[in-house]
Amino acid sequence: MIICITGPMAAGKNYICSKYERQGWLSIDADTLVHTAIKQNEDVIFSTFSDDAEKKGINLKNADGSLNRRNLGTLIFNNPRLLNKQEQIVYPAVTFLTKDFIRENPGRDIIINATVLYKTPELLKLCEKIVFVTAPSLIRFFRAKKRDHMKTRQILQRFKTQKNLLSEYTSFGIQIEIVKNY
Repeated sequence: MIICITGPMAAGKNYICSKYERQGWLSIDADTLVHTAIKQNEDVIFSTFSDDAEKKGINLKNADGSLNRRNLGTLIFNNPRLLNKQEQIVYPAVTFLTKDFIRENPGRDIIINATVLYKTPELLKLCEKIVFVTAPSLIRFFRAKKRDHMKTRQILQRFKTQKNLLSEYTSFGIQIEIVKNY
């Protein structure tokens, strides 16, 4: 069985995944896969976003020449056009990596831990069930602040982009179980 565990930022997806893992499930974290895909595509990302970053005064490179993912996020999460460009680079690689993980673990129950798996319908269609984790915005805000050390404005911007998250999943016709993680 393959399920998707999803929900907005800081709702407790990792916590719920850990409960399933204690029952023998294997979990693959889409955020980790996104980081891998970004690393694999750094040159394409630099060439795609360098002009936009320069115009905004955002430096996409760390001192060692690697991509500064946080600065990339600052650039793209405020701009749907740029976010879409990044997704077109990264999501095909995430799809490949996820399918590879599934192939390497035949007969195992697998969790795909992903906030926006609906953006990769090919993967979501593999899921028999969606577990949607939710928590009140204020709790999520303080969790995100503590965990990610992000600026308040960045957290609120991400919350805004995820406000209709549940409705994105309902359109797929896959069973949805809502878990309140207060």
